[in-house]
Amino acid sequence: MQLLLKSIFTCALFVIFVYATAQSLLKVQETEARQAYLNVTSSSSSNLSQDDVHFLSRRLRQATAGEEGDEGAPSQMDDELEQMTKVHAEAPDAEELRECSEGLVLPLWMPQRNISVGDRLVRGFVYFVLLIYLFVGVSIIADRFMAAIEAITSIERAVVVKGPNNTKQVMHVRIWNETVANLTLMALGSSAPEILLSVIEIYAKDFESGDLGPGTIVGSAAYNLFMIIAVCMIWIPAGEVRRIRHLRVFFVTALFSVFAYVWLWLILSVFTPGVILVWEAIVTLLFFPLTVLWAYIAERRLLVYKYMDKNYRVNKRGTVVAGEHDQVEMDAEKGPKQPMVTSARGNDAEAFDEARREYITLLTELRQKYPDADLEQLEMMAQEQVLARSSKSRAFYRIQATRKMVGSGNLMRKIQERAHSDLTEVKAQLHAGDDEEVDDPIRMYFEPGHYTVMENCGEFEVRVVRRGDISTYASVEYETQDGTASAGTDFVGRKGLLSFPPGVDEQRFRIEVIDDDVFEEDECFYIRLFNPSEGVKLAVPMIATVMILDDDHAGIFAFTDSVFEITESVGRFELKVMRYSGARGTVIVPYWTENDTATESKDYEGARGELVFENNESEKFIDLFILEESSYEKDVSFKVHIGEPRLAPDSTHYPKIKEVEKKPVQDLTELDRILLLSKPRNGELTTAYVRIRESQEFKATVDKLVAKANVSAVLGTSSWKEQFKDALTVIPADESEFDNDDEEEEVPSCFSYVSHFICLFWKVLFAFVPPTDICGGYVTFVVSIFVIGVITAIIGDAASYFGCALNIKDSVTAILFVALGTSIPDTFASMIAAKHDEGADNCIGNVTGSNAVNVFLGIGLAWTIAAVYHSSHGMTFNVEPGTIGFAVALFCGEALIAIMLIMFRRWHKGIGAELGGPKVSKYISAAILVFLWVFYVVICILEAYDVIRV
Repeated sequence: MQLLLKSIFTCALFVIFVYATAQSLLKVQETEARQAYLNVTSSSSSNLSQDDVHFLSRRLRQATAGEEGDEGAPSQMDDELEQMTKVHAEAPDAEELRECSEGLVLPLWMPQRNISVGDRLVRGFVYFVLLIYLFVGVSIIADRFMAAIEAITSIERAVVVKGPNNTKQVMHVRIWNETVANLTLMALGSSAPEILLSVIEIYAKDFESGDLGPGTIVGSAAYNLFMIIAVCMIWIPAGEVRRIRHLRVFFVTALFSVFAYVWLWLILSVFTPGVILVWEAIVTLLFFPLTVLWAYIAERRLLVYKYMDKNYRVNKRGTVVAGEHDQVEMDAEKGPKQPMVTSARGNDAEAFDEARREYITLLTELRQKYPDADLEQLEMMAQEQVLARSSKSRAFYRIQATRKMVGSGNLMRKIQERAHSDLTEVKAQLHAGDDEEVDDPIRMYFEPGHYTVMENCGEFEVRVVRRGDISTYASVEYETQDGTASAGTDFVGRKGLLSFPPGVDEQRFRIEVIDDDVFEEDECFYIRLFNPSEGVKLAVPMIATVMILDDDHAGIFAFTDSVFEITESVGRFELKVMRYSGARGTVIVPYWTENDTATESKDYEGARGELVFENNESEKFIDLFILEESSYEKDVSFKVHIGEPRLAPDSTHYPKIKEVEKKPVQDLTELDRILLLSKPRNGELTTAYVRIRESQEFKATVDKLVAKANVSAVLGTSSWKEQFKDALTVIPADESEFDNDDEEEEVPSCFSYVSHFICLFWKVLFAFVPPTDICGGYVTFVVSIFVIGVITAIIGDAASYFGCALNIKDSVTAILFVALGTSIPDTFASMIAAKHDEGADNCIGNVTGSNAVNVFLGIGLAWTIAAVYHSSHGMTFNVEPGTIGFAVALFCGEALIAIMLIMFRRWHKGIGAELGGPKVSKYISAAILVFLWVFYVVICILEAYDVIRV
């Protein structure tokens, strides 16, 4: 589909080129024939002023075009025609057969006199091809310029906002307001060639007015407003719509975009016809900051609210921005109106939570879709999709369109790399503390710090480890200390020295336990480390606890604690059940789970069964499986119970105990009572609460990834190596951006290779531009705008030579060729934005804002320079209204029709949106806009060649 649209645009441009060329060459032949008859000297024109020359030149065009066919014309007209032809033949407006003047940068193709029609045709074709190649070059460097602007407008500062329970949270907020950035730097980035062309033309013509710069701005405005919006209307997928989110801002930019051209018409044709005064030029320029200020006021609602509150929110790109209220303006699209957030937390924390919930929801969907994938893979996929789905700036879509056109691949692939990089960086930050132990001093401690042994175990082994630098000799002393167990009766006391030679990181020693036949409670003793060698630090646990379990009792069974707190990412959790005060015989302990605030099969898998403690076995584990939902703030619990323990039928004491239980109480002997006391029983902790909390690592990962979910970083570059690698590599373009095809194109297409090699010169040349990571993008900004200026100067020369060779007027060249050449990348950028954005701001809002900025900044700056220059030399800056004045007036009328059509679509119940909607309505609306553009172009051409007289 993309290739089809490119072909349509190319064919349309070629047809216009052929038609204009044929008409101009016919004009050349007619003029050559007339020149033989009207070959008069120009000496009589010395008494005429420049304004008179302009007037007579226009009269001459009207006379030759409209009256030379009258056979019965009076002789007075012949006399007047003869008198008018005595005007200076080389005046700027006398373009019947003009000679090209030397340009500012591009050398002139000589010779200029006595050129045949075939020679003119060849020259015109060469200049036409050169123009296309220059348009490609300026589009590529303009994208580097846009990347620098994105880096500049992405600069952030830290602010403290209130989180849940009035907790303070540090967020990074963009310094640049989004509306201000769009109307200043973003507009400059997308319209830099048109603006610079207007300024450069003034300088190239010795501060005299020209048709190329203003004509390009007016022609580009018409194309943007009519054609780009028309294409975007029908490009929306079936059944979908796109609405303007910042409606107030759109009203302001739409008003100023129309007013800009009304103002041009006023100063050209009403206030001081044909003359631009200094104050008129300066006021034109000052309308630019006024537009930005008014749009900012509308966006921040400063005319509605008395106080300007510092509201921060996270936009769809995951970036915290200031003053965004687009959620209210999207109500008509998303459903009933929702009230403004008025909680104590404020819009900032609520918006951050919203972005976080969106990430969690996406992660949950991916978990259901890919149940076998691990959490890290899912996190990377979620981050990738968050970046891909998020709203993007105009810069992103502009660069995306250009990269696809010149064979540099798809930014969506770079988003995948960015998601992987973000996750790797976040994980590295979270585990940074694990690597910091390398520089710690030498530490010694017990591992483990607690030992549980049976009374009949004989001996057990104790382990002491060394961490840190193990390349040196170290030592530490140890000794046993009595607790409830006493040395000599329950264990054999010991004291000694542990030596750690270089390279050895652990040492072990053995402790002997004394067994007896007397029933006793569980007892414990301690082993402590002391007196380490120089440079060695004792770490916790420096004291080990040894619990001696009596093996003459069946045991008391209980959990080690009443509450266990685990993270939902633990997966499998082993809940320990301990056997105290004996370990004789085989004992069966039943267990089961019970819901509390957690739900079985949702938060955990229910468990029910029996634990079998073999003879002399002191602990067992209940396997609990936690179901991970990747919840951000989870806090639920369930209960685990153990039932009454019982001896296994094959146990040694089982028959004796059963026999004793049958005796009456009064008949029990002392040995019978001791035997009954040795029965297994439950301890105090027979119910354990398992509390499931969110994973702190997962929570930290989500916070950091949401903060990093900013596609602006994808547009920039970090090194020249990366830039040259991108310039020399052919990357396949993912056509799913344009077609509903989810399959990725693994191998570059033939078109990608052809585009790459055609544009290789520009790509390698612009790889020398400094990366955006240097000085926050400011160096790239300055270098790029300088390069754009140089290429734009060449475009101005080539366009002038092209029109001169084919005898096409500069105003027609500007409106048709230059305006289209500079606007084609914006067309494809708007198409991508229309398909993937939730709103229509990047398609419609930026068009109206850019049109206003182009006039106020592009024409205002150029005319201010020229007006001040002429005023300082005691002259006036003359601008013949001519075609430009007519084009401006015509555009104003058609722009009002287009804006009313857009608003009609928004408020019509059957459509309800500016873009998309029912198939019939969107095609009819698009056809109306296309007609307005075609009508505008045709009428302007007819007026330029005096077919229509105004």
